[in-house]
Amino acid sequence: MAVAAITQYEFAPLDSVEKFHGNQLLYIGWEDHLLFCAPFALPFPPAMRFGDIVTGVLPGCFGYHPDFARIDWAKAEWFKSGKPWQPDFGKSLAENGLGHKDVIRFRTPGLNGIAGSSS
Repeated sequence: MAVAAITQYEFAPLDSVEKFHGNQLLYIGWEDHLLFCAPFALPFPPAMRFGDIVTGVLPGCFGYHPDFARIDWAKAEWFKSGKPWQPDFGKSLAENGLGHKDVIRFRTPGLNGIAGSSS
């Protein structure tokens, strides 16, 4: 059932980029791996290289999953807000067009969770 508001909501969001001391939130999720039920929300400076996130941050988030060590990042498929997207690992988040509260997800062909279960 659809819900309609009686009046328009007008308020300043409590999680605006100004609240993160120069960082911006980036949501990162791994497709076909439901062990991680939702994307991680992580604060990063816009000048941080995308490749540094993949090599320095994602292992701490997803590294305990047995599939993680077998990821071929050259074959990973990336999505930004649900649409196919190709990041440049050598460029910053800002140069890759990523802003505050953007959602990216990656799919790893051939790695579909524990025993192919999507878990």
